[in-house]
Amino acid sequence: MRYVALLRGINVNPATAVAMADLKAVLERLGYDGVRTHLRSGNVLFRADGDPSPAAAIERGLAEDLGLRIAVIVRTAEELRGVVERNPMEVRDPARFAVVFLSGPPDRERLEAIDPAAYAPEEMAIGERELYVHFPDGLRRPKLPPLLEKLSSAPATMRNWNTVTRLLALAEEP
Repeated sequence: MRYVALLRGINVNPATAVAMADLKAVLERLGYDGVRTHLRSGNVLFRADGDPSPAAAIERGLAEDLGLRIAVIVRTAEELRGVVERNPMEVRDPARFAVVFLSGPPDRERLEAIDPAAYAPEEMAIGERELYVHFPDGLRRPKLPPLLEKLSSAPATMRNWNTVTRLLALAEEP
C-alpha cells in the first residue's frame, strides 16, 4: 500500500533540522519500500505492507535514529485522494489555501463553537480528519492556526493546496 507521511514542524529552525537523506534512511531502515521525499518540509512517500501503524513506527525511528520527537501524520494514497475530492471550499489561490491534517477526527462541536469573526477574513471548513483553510491575506500572520492549536491536544500539520495535490499525484504514480 502507498502512504504519505507528513512530519510536523521540521526544518523551521535549527533544532528541528532534518536532512531529507536522513529522513529517507530512517524509513528505509524501518523496512519501507519506494521511499521518496518531497520538498524540505517533511513529506515522505513510501510503500508498506501490513504495517498497522506507520506513524508510530516512523516517530519511534526518528527518535531512535535522529534523537528528534516529531509528530507524524500518515495517510494512504486513497485517503489523500478523498481529502482532495471532499474539499468543501473553493480554491481561489492554491498558495493561500491549506489543509490541516489531524491525527484523528476533529472535535466538531468545539470547532463549530468558534466565532468566525475571531479569525476573519480567514475561512475554515471541517473535514473527516482534516480542516480546510483559506488565508486570503497569506500565511504571514494568520489568526486561525494559533487558535486551533489552543483548542487541540492532538498532533496536526498543515500543507498548502499545491503541496497536497502534488503529493497526491506522486502517491498515485505507478
